[in-house]
Amino acid sequence: VQLQASGGGLVQAGGSLRLSCAASGFSLDYHAAGWFRQAPGKEREGVAYISRRGSSTYYPESMRGRFTISRDDAKNTIDLQMNSLKLEDTAVYYCAARAILKDVVATDETGYDYWGQGTQVTVSS
Repeated sequence: VQLQASGGGLVQAGGSLRLSCAASGFSLDYHAAGWFRQAPGKEREGVAYISRRGSSTYYPESMRGRFTISRDDAKNTIDLQMNSLKLEDTAVYYCAARAILKDVVATDETGYDYWGQGTQVTVSS
């Protein structure tokens, strides 16, 4: 049972990256999901959340309009499209999933059951 994050890399400020998270050993059905990040010396923070059916998403204000989370349950993946990247977006990005019955977003990271290994995103000037 694992989540595998990919798609990180080096990008110039203003550019775009698309991260993908593939689940194996379990189905993302009945799981809400989220993307989190942790920059050096900072606490981990959530950047995007999606409900189990994809009907609801939530983004903190600094990501709103730049980040888009999506899910493809047929492929068992959660993606994060990041546009207009800024220097401060540099961090290790993690995907996570949690079992949930209701079709709501889950913003409390302590409730997440599965975590990916992280993928580095570096934004340069």
